Amino acid sequence: MVEPVDVYVYFNFRSPYCYLATKTMWRIFDDYHTRLVWRPLGGWDGRSPPEVALKKLPIARQDMARFARRLGIPVNPPPKTTDPTFAGAGSLLAEEKGVLRPYIIEVMRKEWAEGADIGQLDVLLDVGEQVGLDRDELAAAANDQARQAQLETNWREADEKGAIGVPTFVVGEEIFWGQDRIDFVLEHLQALRLSRL
Repeated sequence: MVEPVDVYVYFNFRSPYCYLATKTMWRIFDDYHTRLVWRPLGGWDGRSPPEVALKKLPIARQDMARFARRLGIPVNPPPKTTDPTFAGAGSLLAEEKGVLRPYIIEVMRKEWAEGADIGQLDVLLDVGEQVGLDRDELAAAANDQARQAQLETNWREADEKGAIGVPTFVVGEEIFWGQDRIDFVLEHLQALRLSRL
């Protein structure tokens, strides 16, 4: 029996690169003996600060469009004012209820494919309902100060490990930053002989 290895995933729902990652990262957990250690973030955590983001935005949009074309997925960016904190706090409830993967996929689709503002609670509750979450329970979770504080704790943990952005995948001492490094995660897991095949 192969003992699963923890893969920490530091993720901010406002990151376009996290959207791209949701299209390819699941092989890490489907094809290898791994355990997802979910570490959502809120606000600007894991992203460029506003003054840097403003300058990066045109380049990042071009970059994202190239990756999206390669993946064959739609891109319709949300409003620049979108705050990911509710979505991050709500994801902790989704994890508890066993619907984390569909929650992640559908929240990111709503935000990045449809251009919806997931910082608006009603938008998030509609998505949650689609994946089987109770609206009132999700609203309470999104607004829960303890869950929101957990998002901040997650970023401090990521920072202590050496993470500099999102998405970041951590396997033991190895840090993989960016959706375009997922192949390296897979190669590392293969080298550890963790393949399920």
